Amino acid sequence: MSEQQVTEQEILSIMKRILTDIAKETFTRPGVRHPLSDETINNMRECLKMISIREVDLSGHASDVSNKRPRYVDEPQKSVVVSMQDLKQKPSNDDDSTS
Repeated sequence: MSEQQVTEQEILSIMKRILTDIAKETFTRPGVRHPLSDETINNMRECLKMISIREVDLSGHASDVSNKRPRYVDEPQKSVVVSMQDLKQKPSNDDDSTS
């Protein structure tokens, strides 16, 4: 990533953090009128969506963004590593001798 892209990524991260902080701090219980208008809430959602799309564009592909989220130590990994040695070994023909 170029320096300009890194700066843009930092700006997007800060904007996303501010918008999510506003959402958390203005949370209201069900039945209580929200202090923000419905239009403002929808605009915040659209901004967060656009930020996410731009983060994917900057990263080059979608998997980079999801790799940045925290993971539990015991969380199963989605990728499987296969040894090249295992691929080079020819399977035995034990099944042919039983027929």
